[in-house]
Amino acid sequence: MNQIIIKGLAVDAQVGVPDEERSHPQRLLVDIIIEPSVNFADLDDQINRTVDYDAAAQRITALAAERPRALIETLAHEIAEIILKEFPAKSAEVEIRKFILPNTHYVAVRHSKTRSV
Repeated sequence: MNQIIIKGLAVDAQVGVPDEERSHPQRLLVDIIIEPSVNFADLDDQINRTVDYDAAAQRITALAAERPRALIETLAHEIAEIILKEFPAKSAEVEIRKFILPNTHYVAVRHSKTRSV
């Protein structure tokens, strides 16, 4: 299995169910596991044949900041969709950590999506 992993990408997003929570950006941490469409052995050392992880991280950061959302679940789904739509990837798994509940390290959601054939 070939995977590209972006771990702990810090993004700012206006997210939360109460209006007050959504009124200002908060820091979220995002992990993304991407299975590229081309096996590593077949890349021929060409960046255009794989997922450019810098471009993916920038796109995810921009997506998170685009608009307010009530749910981190929605953002996780949107990130997976963008990865499959804009990059040569077979699948994407997204985990988002939110630091909102007292007496907890974080709350997280995880979403996986596979490109339909």
